[in-house]
Amino acid sequence: MNDLSRLLARAEALLARVESLLPAPPPAPDWQAVAHRWLRRNGSGGLYPVKRPHVIRLDDLQGIAEQKARIAQNTRQFIAGRSANNVLLTGARGTGKSSLVKAVLNQFAPKGLRLIEVDKNDLTDLPQIVELIEDRRERFIIFCDDLSFEANEPGYKALKSVLDGSISGTPDNLLLYATSNRRHLMPEFMAENLEAKHTGGEIHPGETVEEKISLSERFGLWLSFYPFDQDHYLAICAHWLAQYGLSRREIEAARGEALQWALTRSSRSGRSAWQFARDHAGRSRRKSG
Repeated sequence: MNDLSRLLARAEALLARVESLLPAPPPAPDWQAVAHRWLRRNGSGGLYPVKRPHVIRLDDLQGIAEQKARIAQNTRQFIAGRSANNVLLTGARGTGKSSLVKAVLNQFAPKGLRLIEVDKNDLTDLPQIVELIEDRRERFIIFCDDLSFEANEPGYKALKSVLDGSISGTPDNLLLYATSNRRHLMPEFMAENLEAKHTGGEIHPGETVEEKISLSERFGLWLSFYPFDQDHYLAICAHWLAQYGLSRREIEAARGEALQWALTRSSRSGRSAWQFARDHAGRSRRKSG
């Protein structure tokens, strides 16, 4: 018996050493959190709560009234349990695509909306994420920011399957919102136009183009964003300067600096306007917002 006891003790010690080398399981999701990130740590993925979500209001987004109205209506249908579409937001950089998704979360979180941000490299884990949330009562948006693919990336097929291509149906409490600078999420090359065929006076795209279009077409709602003209840019600057407490006279006096800021950045975007306002308000010793 002594030999058996020693053997069992050694076996238990060995198991303890092996267990210490295994990756710890991810923590249980904190379903009270408004926003999560899907992160892979020690070889396994899990939902990690965002402790300080970026709070932005729909009213803070200027110059994109139509896009705001359409995504807000789509999200309103979704949280009410009615049919709604996955959304693809594409276009010029700095025009409010990502901010609009954050503002939608801020607007509808009190009504049960939740957001899960997933990096492009982790899209292969989408089936695992779906399994975690499909029986929850909350309504979830999976958010993929600045999404684009090169040929044969594994996340490309995973995304297609979740959107509209798997034998398993997508749960009713899930939508996918993605932003991209590319309309069809993949690079397009001049040589691909040579694959087009003329049939009966009609032009039919080649197989390569059709494959690229097939992914973006799985998003039911497309929202396009365009560069701002000077008036729109200045209006956004004025909005943010007012938020920082500047008077109308001070805002008017800052127009020249705002234009100079855009010139040095080669961008009249909403992002540039917000960055200018932060800089100008800080130099004016206004409280940062």
